Amino acid sequence: MIELIATAESMGQAQKLLEAGVNTLYIGEDEFGLRLPTSFSREEQKELVHLAHHTGCKVIVAVNALMHNDRIKTVVPYLQFLHDIQVDTITVGDPGVIHLLKKHQIDIPFIYDAQTMVTSANQVNFWAKRGAIGAVLARELTKEELLLISKQAIVPVEVLVYGATCIHQSKRPLVQNYFNYVGESNTTNERSLFLAEPKKEETHYSIYEDRNGTHIFATNDVNLSEQLDILARAGITQWKLDGLFTKGDRFVELVKLFSEARNTLNTDNWSSEYASDITKRVQLLHPAERSLDEGFFVKNPEDIQ
Repeated sequence: MIELIATAESMGQAQKLLEAGVNTLYIGEDEFGLRLPTSFSREEQKELVHLAHHTGCKVIVAVNALMHNDRIKTVVPYLQFLHDIQVDTITVGDPGVIHLLKKHQIDIPFIYDAQTMVTSANQVNFWAKRGAIGAVLARELTKEELLLISKQAIVPVEVLVYGATCIHQSKRPLVQNYFNYVGESNTTNERSLFLAEPKKEETHYSIYEDRNGTHIFATNDVNLSEQLDILARAGITQWKLDGLFTKGDRFVELVKLFSEARNTLNTDNWSSEYASDITKRVQLLHPAERSLDEGFFVKNPEDIQ
């Protein structure tokens, strides 16, 4: 069964996403989760879990931040809160959090999510043998690598089929440091800034700062709509859609397209013509100021340097 996992930016959007065919909402708060469209309050998280469960869907909460000493001391009460509101799953990248889950006997299933580090089946299986029920694969993997990992992994693996790819994170407040250096106030919307390489005007690395430091994203967002049949045949059926930079109803409409594509695959009506058509429709809904491609999926592993 193909599972659509989508980020949510508001209570209203979450409701629409569930109606659009999403199986699992991906939410959290900035204190413990990375690169979320919004940071939900504890009461909102509780309401979202109730909303999803009422419609037969699930909620994954991000607990995948880089846990420095200050936050690792405060994560246990949050984990207990998530257990009490009956969150279905959490994503975790810090082994310290996994240790605390076991030490305090907090019974919440976890998915291993160490961002760019999850690049082999051996790593996935290492954490599966220590309790993980799944793993989020790195965004910069080729088709050959993804298919091999999926074949060898002993738990389901999640793949990004739409959204932005983070290529760097630093605890340093690089954006604010820059504005301090040039003697200007940072009055720009925190998620509208970008970097460009010298002599490469086409580069557009989005950059922003939040509670977790500075995040830099690849020029092109990922869209695997034309490759969904390959993923389905390989048994890669946990598809993540990230609306970090695609806001409001536009993201809901994009999710509807992937839900439609899932139905097309399930009814054996997939064709190259359909794949081309749905890709064009995704491109029309994608923010005009952001570029889109298939990321590393179509690259030759030997060509990557």
